[in-house]
Amino acid sequence: MTTEAGAEQPVGTDPRAALRRRDRGKDEEWIRAFLRVAPMGFFATVGEDGQPFLNSNLFAFDEERHCIYFHTHRTGRTRDNVADEERVCFSATAMGRMLPALEALEFSVEYCGVVVFGVARIVDGSDEARHGLRILLEKYAPHLEYGSDYRGTTDEELKRTAVYRLDIESWSGKQKEVAGDFPGAYDFPQVPVPFPERSEVSVPPSYA
Repeated sequence: MTTEAGAEQPVGTDPRAALRRRDRGKDEEWIRAFLRVAPMGFFATVGEDGQPFLNSNLFAFDEERHCIYFHTHRTGRTRDNVADEERVCFSATAMGRMLPALEALEFSVEYCGVVVFGVARIVDGSDEARHGLRILLEKYAPHLEYGSDYRGTTDEELKRTAVYRLDIESWSGKQKEVAGDFPGAYDFPQVPVPFPERSEVSVPPSYA
């Protein structure tokens, strides 16, 4: 079951987005809220030889147009794959605490995430490309003002990038969370980032 590109489909009506654990499913409002703030997404495409490919990337969710924007270099595997097969899958996730147990098989983790199914297209129009790039900047640099702290993208700069629009056909959200006093629950250390010169994390005022 599909819909017109970019048309919202209620959670649970598309078999592609069906959840095995329906008790952990989330509603439309939760999905939108998560996509507004999730820091990174994973775009799954397929090449002409059938080889799956994942592109981890920054992204911006456009609620009004019901789509996701992202961009890559003008050339590359993502662009080639989208040009050959527009059907794609997208995911964004977050990890909570590790949940130990007395039996190895019962170890678990708190988590949440969204999976999106839809079609991706390379944006041809310069106005829409600028729109996609602008909402990306407004998401990741909310403390800076467009047109004041930085200028918009020029025509020459647009020639050096590829902007994509993922029209959402269906999606699902899922979350597992346990009580705060769950026995032995602990936070898994963050992935170490190889930036040895940076000893502290700098957070803009808008994120504080």
